[in-house]
Amino acid sequence: MEELFSKVLQVYVRCRDSEERRTNIRVTIELQQTTSPVHKRDLLVKLTDDKDPYFLFNLFVSEEDFQSLKVQQGLLIDFASFPQKFIDLLNLCYAEQESDNPRFLLQLSCQSPVLEGPANFSVVETNAFKHLNHLFLRLAQGSDKDVKDYLAVCLSSLKAEKQALEMKLKKTEDDLSRQLSYAQQTLTEKTKELDKLRSEWTSQSSGLSSRHTQELQSEREKAQELQSRLQQQTEQLRHELESAHKQSSQQLHGKLTELETSCRELTERKYKNESVIRDLKIKLVGAEEECQRSKQQVLSLRRENSTLDTEVHEKERLVSQLQMRVAVLEQEVKDKEQLMRRTKEVLDATQQQKESVEENAESKEHHIRKLEATVKSLSEELIKANGIIKKLQGEVRGLVGKLKIKNTVTVSQEKVLQETSEKLQNVEKHLQSAQQQLTTKDEQVSKLKEQLETTVQKLNESKEVLKTNENVISWLNKQLNEKQLTRKPVSPETSENPSVLSSTTGLKAQFYPHSGKPAVFSVGAVDVSPADQRAVQPANRHTVDSAGLDSKYFERREDSIPIYGLPSNLHREIPQRTKPAVASAYFSA
Repeated sequence: MEELFSKVLQVYVRCRDSEERRTNIRVTIELQQTTSPVHKRDLLVKLTDDKDPYFLFNLFVSEEDFQSLKVQQGLLIDFASFPQKFIDLLNLCYAEQESDNPRFLLQLSCQSPVLEGPANFSVVETNAFKHLNHLFLRLAQGSDKDVKDYLAVCLSSLKAEKQALEMKLKKTEDDLSRQLSYAQQTLTEKTKELDKLRSEWTSQSSGLSSRHTQELQSEREKAQELQSRLQQQTEQLRHELESAHKQSSQQLHGKLTELETSCRELTERKYKNESVIRDLKIKLVGAEEECQRSKQQVLSLRRENSTLDTEVHEKERLVSQLQMRVAVLEQEVKDKEQLMRRTKEVLDATQQQKESVEENAESKEHHIRKLEATVKSLSEELIKANGIIKKLQGEVRGLVGKLKIKNTVTVSQEKVLQETSEKLQNVEKHLQSAQQQLTTKDEQVSKLKEQLETTVQKLNESKEVLKTNENVISWLNKQLNEKQLTRKPVSPETSENPSVLSSTTGLKAQFYPHSGKPAVFSVGAVDVSPADQRAVQPANRHTVDSAGLDSKYFERREDSIPIYGLPSNLHREIPQRTKPAVASAYFSA
């Protein structure tokens, strides 16, 4: 027997001709497995009451019974998952049994006036519309034998609990007796220590009281002597202070007149400073407007930079297309004139774009110079303002040093000076904020300069790339012209093998621009045998030796553009230099 669930749940009990009542009933679910004749699993649902030992309702559900129950109530689960789902429903009822309006309820109904005979046990979900019955089980009341077996199990469990409790009691008694004996020993020791401490305390208190009385008498005599001396000294000090007070009052009256004149001068200077501060504020507003304009110009410059980048990419694409056209010209000599016209037109367009880019760069440099001039003028004005403020601060500090000596008499004048100092501090704070704004603007201008430098570098690089492309195209034009002028007669090998000529004329190049793939040559019109291919190879080598490119154009560079589609024999015949390999932007490795 394997116990799966055992909890006390609130169940609504209904009998015939009686009101519904709520009671606490223990619901246990056990799984019984038998393997003697046939391997079977039976589910036992048992309802008991901890207060009433004769209350017992049982239900054995086998796999065959579950199939009929599944068909009757429309269940969607198997017998293996039925116990866990039933336990989940019971846990939901247990979680909501303390609420006022529980959503899940357990009901036990019986047809007899007393809870006897067969009973119906159901799990109900309540809502505002309807009571949904999730599961309905018909339980049978336990027979005398079942009740006796249940009582025997309860007795055995109670006896086991009793034995365990007795063992625990014995252990606790032994522990408590040991603790009592230890506590009594410690009590006797502590009482002895208390007696000793009391005797010592009485002896020390008597000695201290005698010493205290002697010290009190000596201190009283000393205090009387001090009183007499202090009275004499205070009288002398009073006479001296009166004379000094008269002299100081005369001096202070004279200084008051001087302070009044100085305060008037300070008020005049304050008004002048306020006018200067207003002028500075107006200048600051103008500087802020100029900064906003410069920000807008910076945004426009960034947009132009983005357009320039797109133009550079377009130029790179045009250059790659031109290189592809040059490779096609090497293979298709008949269409060379048309292709050369197209390349010249594209070169003219790129030159026009290059000139427009240079003009834009010059206009940007001129604009940056204007911004630098405005920033320099603002910085000079701020330096002048800082000098004026420093002078005012020096004068105020001197006046404050003089006024600190006279604070006891001129309280009203101190308030006026505090107000002026607070205003000056506010002015200093405004000036500091303006200086911080200037520094941020200087940083923005430096960033703009860096961006301009990068754009200029990119333009220079694009110019160099265009120059190198022009050189390559001019060289290829020369080679093509030389081929036209000096065409050699057909060799006897080619005249004897006409299939070789057809295969060489039928070769077509497949180009993969900017994809990193090498050029693949395919036979277009005629199938070539291995013997014909061997005959073609020396002819190809001869033509490459006579009209081959200089090896400097096959070296790898960092700022070059790859050309795909050249014959593989060219790469084999060109002697490799001892320089380290550098990634080329013109030709593939």
